[in-house]
Amino acid sequence: MRVLARILALATTLALMLGSAAHAADTIRLAVQKTGTFSWELATIREAGLDKEANLALEVTELASPEAGKIALRAGNADIMLSDWLWVSRERALGAKLTFYPYSSALGAVMVPAASPIKTLADLKGRKLAVGGGPIDKSWLLLQARMKQDGIDLKSDATIVYGAPPLIAAKALDGEMDASLNFWNFCAQLEAKGFRRLAGIEEILPKLGAKGAVSAVGYVFDEGWAASHRDALARFIAMTRKAKQLLVTSDAAWDKIAPLTGASDPAMLKTYRDRYRDGIPRRSISDEEADARVLYRVLAGIGGRDLVGPAAELDPGTFYHAVPGD
Repeated sequence: MRVLARILALATTLALMLGSAAHAADTIRLAVQKTGTFSWELATIREAGLDKEANLALEVTELASPEAGKIALRAGNADIMLSDWLWVSRERALGAKLTFYPYSSALGAVMVPAASPIKTLADLKGRKLAVGGGPIDKSWLLLQARMKQDGIDLKSDATIVYGAPPLIAAKALDGEMDASLNFWNFCAQLEAKGFRRLAGIEEILPKLGAKGAVSAVGYVFDEGWAASHRDALARFIAMTRKAKQLLVTSDAAWDKIAPLTGASDPAMLKTYRDRYRDGIPRRSISDEEADARVLYRVLAGIGGRDLVGPAAELDPGTFYHAVPGD
C-alpha cells in the first residue's frame, strides 16, 4: 500500500508539473527605445494585466536608439522591435527575412510659429527649414516629392538644416528656424506650445498615390521566428490591439503613463493623446501594403539606392499576413 501511495503521489506530482509547463507563459523578447512610444503601450499592457491575460512573458531590453534595436534583432537578441517597412524591405533584398506588422500611422508635420507669415507649403521657398532625422528621412523625402509636383525643389529653393529630432524641436522653439519638419511626438510638443501645423505628412500622401493612412512604423520580427511562434505572436498582436483600444477610450490610462511621455503639462499630454489616437491603424493589411507599395516607388525615386538598396519595388514578403481577421 505504501508503494502504491508513493507511486500515486509521484504520478500526481508529475501531472502537476506537466500541467504547469503546458500553461507556462510564452516569452517574447522586445527591443524597445527607452524614450519611444512603444514604452507607453507596454506600460499600459502591464498596468491592465493584458500580458498575463494573453499568457505572455515580455522580456524588455531598453535601448538608446532605433539603430540599437535593429542590431539586437539581427543578432538574435530580440524577437520584436519597432521599425518601418522601408527598412524591412531593404533588409529582405539583402537576404534577411524580416517582416512587418503595422503599429502606427502617425507621421510628422511641417510646423511653424503661430504668427508666421508662412501659410502654404509653397511659402517655404526661400525660407530656413529644419529637418529632423537627416537627408534620407522618409517624411522629408515624401515632402520633396510632393513639392516637385508643383515645380518646387526644396533642396535648392530653401535653406535646409538637418539635426537630431530633439535638437530640431529646441531650435524651433528658440525661433532659429522659419519652419521645421520633425517626428510626430516632437511636433505634438510644438503644437502644445502654440505652434501651427502647416501640413501633416499624412495630408500629402493622397497626392502621391496613397488611398488612406499608411502605417509607417510597425512591429518587426524574423519570418522564421514568426512561423515557429505563430500562436504566441497572434496573442501578442491581439494584446497590443487591446492596449491601443484602452488608450483610445480611457483618458485615465493616459494619466497613468503621463510620466513616460515627458509631457510638461496637461495640454501637452492631451496633444500627445490626440495625435497618438489619430495614428492607430484601422485598415486591412492588404490596403496598407498596397499603399506602401505605391509610396515605396516614390521614395525609391527620390532617395535612390542609399535609401532602398538594390530593390526598386517593395519586397512581396514585407508585410505579415498571418494574423486572423486581417
